Amino acid sequence: MGEGVYGYGPTIMEVKRLVRAADRDVVDLVSGRPDWDPPDALRAGLREYADSDPPEFQYSEERGLPALREEIAARRGVEEAGVVVTCGTVEANYLAMARALERDAGGAVLVPDPAYPYYPARARMLGAEVRRVPVGADGSLDPATVRDRADDDVAAITVTNPNNPTGAVYGEATVRELVRIAEECDAVLVSDEVYSHFDRSGRFTSAVTVDSAHRVVTTGVSKSMAATGLRIGYAVVPPGLRERTTMRHVLTTIAASRPAQHAVLRALRETPREYYAEARERTGRRADRLVAALTEGGADVVRPEGSVYVFARLPGVEGTLSGARRLVEGAGVAAMPGAAFGEVRRDWIRFALTSDRVGTAADRLSAFLADQ
Repeated sequence: MGEGVYGYGPTIMEVKRLVRAADRDVVDLVSGRPDWDPPDALRAGLREYADSDPPEFQYSEERGLPALREEIAARRGVEEAGVVVTCGTVEANYLAMARALERDAGGAVLVPDPAYPYYPARARMLGAEVRRVPVGADGSLDPATVRDRADDDVAAITVTNPNNPTGAVYGEATVRELVRIAEECDAVLVSDEVYSHFDRSGRFTSAVTVDSAHRVVTTGVSKSMAATGLRIGYAVVPPGLRERTTMRHVLTTIAASRPAQHAVLRALRETPREYYAEARERTGRRADRLVAALTEGGADVVRPEGSVYVFARLPGVEGTLSGARRLVEGAGVAAMPGAAFGEVRRDWIRFALTSDRVGTAADRLSAFLADQ
């Protein structure tokens, strides 16, 4: 997928090619692929499943293993009937956005600017008009700005909480107001909460706490359990949207991986809270180190309240593929160009905190910026 495909800007694959082509050592801070171990119970669940009987290697129930759906429902305080286990959070987001658009309640999707690039690209793939909503100076979305851009032609409002790439976290008042806006314009709020375990502000509020027919919550274990390859996510869907959401899921993937679901179920039941706290603290320490180096070097930085990224504007470095190449060649650090995330901060750069070499990257960036 290259420049211009569904409006997708510079891609991770393009930046990765720069890393491979480099004639020097490069610290890769491009994507949010955790470098720490998954939970012990996850590994144990996979090993355990290897000895299962043949029927256990067939399709699971379409909406996911009943025991897993029940575990999720109990943890989230929702009805089991509203849980759809998906092939990662990406599929859950796709299902939610597609269901919002097929209601004949409008053809536009509101997307924060900046935002995870799959949102606008997916909306265009589904034939929707994309309307960008700029974030404020602190990197967060102001509900008043969302309201200004919402009307009867808006079918979906997307939000990531905590935000990717800015790290902003939305508390109860903001989440409730976003749901209210969706209700007023007959839209669906699609709340992607895949980084919820990385909230360092203590303010994170899930949209599942707001009872509404106009909100779908999506999340998964890719980041929280350091298991992006398992592809297990889920959506929490209100009653009026469930049947067609499930059917689209069946027609798209039939069901999520049964062995992966089994392993995730065991990990949910047996993983102590300390595992998630350690991951949150680890990325927090890395964020502090990187923010300090960038700030000292004269960069504008949004100090992240959550997620696993630092977003910054570096003096003399464009947030484009050319800017990424300059960082690779001049600093030995690879990161995602801001142009991939929207227009408002296209001169910014996103650094992932999912490498144990963040400290090395901070030192290299300090030296690089000192020479500018």
